[in-house]
Amino acid sequence: MMLIAIGSLKNAPGVTTWSLALAARWPHPMRSVLVECDPSGGSIAARFRLAQTPGLASLTAATRRDGHPHLLWSHVQQLPNGLPVVCAPEGAQFTHAALAALLASHPTSALRAAALPNTAVIADCGRLTPDSPAMAIAREADHVLLLTRPRADDLGQLAAALTMVDLWSLRPRLLLAGAGHSPTEITHELGIPVAGSVPHDPAGARALAGYADPHQGSRRSPHRSRIGRAALTVANVLLTPPADRPRTQPTPVERRVSPTDLPGLAPLISPATTNPTPGNGQEL
Repeated sequence: MMLIAIGSLKNAPGVTTWSLALAARWPHPMRSVLVECDPSGGSIAARFRLAQTPGLASLTAATRRDGHPHLLWSHVQQLPNGLPVVCAPEGAQFTHAALAALLASHPTSALRAAALPNTAVIADCGRLTPDSPAMAIAREADHVLLLTRPRADDLGQLAAALTMVDLWSLRPRLLLAGAGHSPTEITHELGIPVAGSVPHDPAGARALAGYADPHQGSRRSPHRSRIGRAALTVANVLLTPPADRPRTQPTPVERRVSPTDLPGLAPLISPATTNPTPGNGQEL
């Protein structure tokens, strides 16, 4: 079983859309399920006109009386493309309370304990902050993906946030959304591996967000869209054993960092940097 936490530090530029793409394109024979763990509230149920239950709230209630390892699958709904999802309540107050109760009932990740073997659980954690209940999921995750724009201001915010030991200990990888500094430059300067770039695919993103044009049919499915192909590439990166990964992808630095600690970081995030080198990704 694999647990992947997806979030951001500054804001959430397409975290839910990318989570949907990664879950939809996760390679067989592993099953995949998307769980909304964003304490600011869920959006998938409203997007796809799903019921509020079963979902995260019913899963939380069930874990208090049932520790069955297959419990998670009793609280999923299916999207039109067949992807199983555990939807969070729409309101921040209800989702925050459900997450806090779910994680309080399990010392380790409740999602890991409730999932079947040979399953990839994709947790949409929204904005990750030290006081977010989703941080408990990120700490238990096999991989943490942080979605960020590769621009000077966003990278500066990211470098500052990672000075907090709790966030740096997550050993994150980056997903780059939009134009800006190249993955090679970012990895070299910040010491954080880049798992991939989010391509410019408005139609694919709209389909994943539940706003697909019915006349487009399967041409906008995750399997045919650019964002879906990029998600499959990232999934394969995450499934590659560390010994088999290219040596050009360094392991994150295991220490506290600040914008003045890492050589070369200051030029990268300096306010004087007004024309960054274009990267491979484009904004959704």
